[in-house]
Amino acid sequence: YTSDYELDRGYVDSLTGVKVCAFHSWFYLSELTLTPGILKGARNGLKEFDIVHLHAFRSFQNLVICYYARKYGIPYIIDAHGSTRQQFPNDQKGKWVIRWLFDILFGYRMLRNAARAVGETKIGVAEYEQLGVTADKIALVLPPFDTEAFSHLPPHGIFRGKYNLDGKKIVLFLGRIHSVKGLDFLVEGFHELTKTRTDVLLVIVGQDDGYKATLDKLISSLKLGDKVLYTGFLGGQDKLSALVDADVVAQTSVYEQGAWAPIEGALCGTPIVVTGHTGAGEDVKRMDAGYLVEYGNKKQLADILANILRSPDEGRNKAKRAADYVRANLSMNKNIENYEQLYMECLRLKESKRGTK
Repeated sequence: YTSDYELDRGYVDSLTGVKVCAFHSWFYLSELTLTPGILKGARNGLKEFDIVHLHAFRSFQNLVICYYARKYGIPYIIDAHGSTRQQFPNDQKGKWVIRWLFDILFGYRMLRNAARAVGETKIGVAEYEQLGVTADKIALVLPPFDTEAFSHLPPHGIFRGKYNLDGKKIVLFLGRIHSVKGLDFLVEGFHELTKTRTDVLLVIVGQDDGYKATLDKLISSLKLGDKVLYTGFLGGQDKLSALVDADVVAQTSVYEQGAWAPIEGALCGTPIVVTGHTGAGEDVKRMDAGYLVEYGNKKQLADILANILRSPDEGRNKAKRAADYVRANLSMNKNIENYEQLYMECLRLKESKRGTK
């Protein structure tokens, strides 16, 4: 069950053995996509399911599904992916009030009635606890990676050739262009790097999520216009080509639940650097996958990037070790077992509660 708001039809069509019910979005209001059709869909269809796995947290869809799952006695799991916080760094003014109101009216009850809440990092677990979820209801499940997508990488040079980047040292960012991603810090650190190297280029891969205009002003003020390349969203082989051709992948987020994009870089053999205080930093530190930087420390970031570009072998070795670890422990096939165990645990809990009535 989902909405048709920004729905990737190509991805949906590529799925086999999966029925996708996309309900029409009437309008989008402050992170809530309203799809009235899901009311009838859930009322008539949800009773056919044994268990429900909800992604994200504060959504109209989750609110409706939680209500009917509770009504029909179906256990549900909330997998918030780091979205439980009421306040995020660099939030638009007043957004935290809307989240707070949602939680007062619905959110706390949704969490309280969940069979389990899934955290992907220790930071994610702590965020559930801050909202009152008890430790016995929280499951730490590391996110799976589609390692098969990285089993046949494109050859070096395709991305560079397409954008005429031969001879450039590429610092690559992969993700949404959003204030929480710390792109201002990345640009400022990159600016420090340009004072010692003239052959570097910052490549920003991802779609605008409301922050590009602000970022453009910063880039212009630092006179970096000819040293920054926006590609827009890239997927599939285009994304892999960018990761393969990059010299380093940087994720300097203010807040981040996990190191998804950097680990994709590591799976392509590319050195990575992330901010240390985030869930991404937790992932990278656990696997010794790359380098950690203190958010806001422009000189440290520039020094780390310069060191990677000057002596890349250590970073590549870290990336290889991380890739081996991910393939052995965090592949889709491996993590399917973890989710199956979680589902069975919730179903047994349901049966035990039924037996005590």
